[in-house]
Amino acid sequence: MEHITLLLAIVVVTALVFDFTNGFHDTANAMATTISTGAMRPKAAVAMSAVLNLVGAFLSVEVAKTISGGIINEEGIRPEVIFAALVGAILWNLLTWLLGLPSSSSHALFGGLIGAAVMSAGFSAVNGGTIVTKVLIPAVAAPLVAGLAALVATRLTYRIGGTTEDRSTSKGYRAGQIASAGLVSLAHGTNDAQKTMGVITLALVTGGVLAPGSNPRCGSSSPPVSRSRSAPTSAAGASSAPWARA
Repeated sequence: MEHITLLLAIVVVTALVFDFTNGFHDTANAMATTISTGAMRPKAAVAMSAVLNLVGAFLSVEVAKTISGGIINEEGIRPEVIFAALVGAILWNLLTWLLGLPSSSSHALFGGLIGAAVMSAGFSAVNGGTIVTKVLIPAVAAPLVAGLAALVATRLTYRIGGTTEDRSTSKGYRAGQIASAGLVSLAHGTNDAQKTMGVITLALVTGGVLAPGSNPRCGSSSPPVSRSRSAPTSAAGASSAPWARA
């Protein structure tokens, strides 16, 4: 039991390290334009981004649920697999940070989980349908949708600002940049900050601390809720699962 506890502690710390390296990319992505145009000072921009990322993490746990049980099957997966996935994602984050590449930490984590699960338990450990609907399709659609939205927003901005004084326009642009950067940071929190929550939950499930199928919890003291898996029962009708006898 001590070995399992120590291993889980290492996995949890590694997950937090991944979250730290994730900030190398996300904070820069969210605040680059605001800082470069002088709308905010660097320290104030980073502080605002950090606070809004934290707030976003508490708005829901849907992304964390996908990470903890949607991408890979929990059966046959051990904490060592989660550790290997995190190490791969951290190395990618560090490499792209050093090279100045604005890569996706989310897809680095997805790739690490999928690769480690396949090597440990085979392709049956991967939920192909979830990967297509929640990883591949959004990865393709995101730049297209964002590009179209940016095109419409730019045309509206030019049309509205064309009849406004430069002084008033500058104030409006400054406020708009700060607001949009804040919304990006908040959105990062609802997505990227929850990835680590899901990974830690998955590690606790594979280590036997949480029952299989447990969801991440946010702001609740109630017991973990299983997604679909029910405890097996004996012939007498009583539950025989170890987590049901607690």
